[in-house]
Amino acid sequence: MSTSSTKIKFGTDGWRAIMGTEYNMENVSRMAQAFSDFINDDFKARGLSVKPRVAVGYDFRKDSENFAAAVTSILLANKIDAVLSDRAVPTPAVSRWIVDHKYDLGIAITASHNPGDYNGFKVKDHNGSSADVSITRGIEAALDRSPVRLGTPDDAARVKVDLMTPYLDALKKYLDMKSFNRHPFKVLVDSMHGMGERHIEQILAGTQVRVTTLRSNRDTTFGGFAPEPIAKNFPTTCEKMKSAEFSAAFITDGDADRIGAARLGGIFVSPGTLLSLIMLHLAEDLGKKGDVVTTVSNTALIYRVARHLNLRVHETPVGFKYIVDIMRKHDVLIAGEESGGLAFQNYMQERDGVLSALLLIQMMEYRNQTFEEILLDVEKRFGKFLYARRDMKYPESAKAGFLAHLQGLAPKDIDGIPCVGKNTADGVKFLMHKDAWLLFRMSGTEPLLRVYAESQAPGEAETLVGWGERLALSLQG
Repeated sequence: MSTSSTKIKFGTDGWRAIMGTEYNMENVSRMAQAFSDFINDDFKARGLSVKPRVAVGYDFRKDSENFAAAVTSILLANKIDAVLSDRAVPTPAVSRWIVDHKYDLGIAITASHNPGDYNGFKVKDHNGSSADVSITRGIEAALDRSPVRLGTPDDAARVKVDLMTPYLDALKKYLDMKSFNRHPFKVLVDSMHGMGERHIEQILAGTQVRVTTLRSNRDTTFGGFAPEPIAKNFPTTCEKMKSAEFSAAFITDGDADRIGAARLGGIFVSPGTLLSLIMLHLAEDLGKKGDVVTTVSNTALIYRVARHLNLRVHETPVGFKYIVDIMRKHDVLIAGEESGGLAFQNYMQERDGVLSALLLIQMMEYRNQTFEEILLDVEKRFGKFLYARRDMKYPESAKAGFLAHLQGLAPKDIDGIPCVGKNTADGVKFLMHKDAWLLFRMSGTEPLLRVYAESQAPGEAETLVGWGERLALSLQG
């Protein structure tokens, strides 16, 4: 039994912690042993005589390759048939391997969009999707059940495989590659020193599209920014979009399963807007049908576009595992969350930032429009929604009390803006007039309060977020 007293719990998508404190080799090894005990016990309970099969990948963060090798060696020592990526890969590459090779589970050593001092442990199920609570709670329950069975680095080295090539091939197969020879657009891609690397540039090499990639190299500090695709973290990209040199700018996060974008003028485009655009591309340009899945924190534009296309919308709490639940039960055309993770029909039940960017470029090619022209057309057809978000450091001790206070509020207006209802399915969301809204949510992975708002009226979203910030600070304690 481990003598460590560190309690390890999964958040909205995996376990994440600061390296050198909670995230260290001892705790990663404890997690790997718990994972091994869980899957072996599950196979035994189901009467399966074959070995479980698990794929392990990792990102560019400090020592990720060493953590991944240690995890793989522990899996092997526990009689699990494991493979280890031969290089750092996007998290969707792990999911792709699971789906194509019919593996049982996968592990990605990554902290996704968290700052560079974090690392993490994502678990993927047999569909390549984010593991649901039946898996994560089972792993948590198995923590320290048995001592860590150690393998050797040589063990892990012997099971290295190429996860990258099959992933890139799958992207090309999903896309209409011939369409990229229609029009000579210039596109800016910002990989944020993460796993997007130069993949988009390489996939489109030899086509009419000319891609310039920023921050494609490994930097474990991510240049001092969190690798989260929100405007404050890619100022150089926004600055470059103030000229008309590029037709679009797309940004992928630390493990390349999420997307952001900037339009002409260096203006951030919300991920919900990107979901709406790709929905239009899939339905109008490619003739596809299916349901739409979105989270409580996403834009009202999604509902307007879906109504126009006569597509059913499912709303879930924040967390891709909730989206996956819907994808398993319904024929879903497109699904996505406010943070930029999008999934697509007949691809995988998982997010992919690289594919999201490529589909937007494909939409430009089909319509012979720049990103800006597409956005202006959509705004003319469906209205322009303005989005605001603030992430506030918020002590864990104050979270429950603040949410309880919000749940007890029933304001008729917020700073003079009429309030027409409230949604408490995930956090607290105040529903305002004319499809505007204000949402408060606590992060499941960091000591953060997220305050989001959206409105069609200029300045109204910022007003709502400002009110939310002031209220949160007054009750912080």
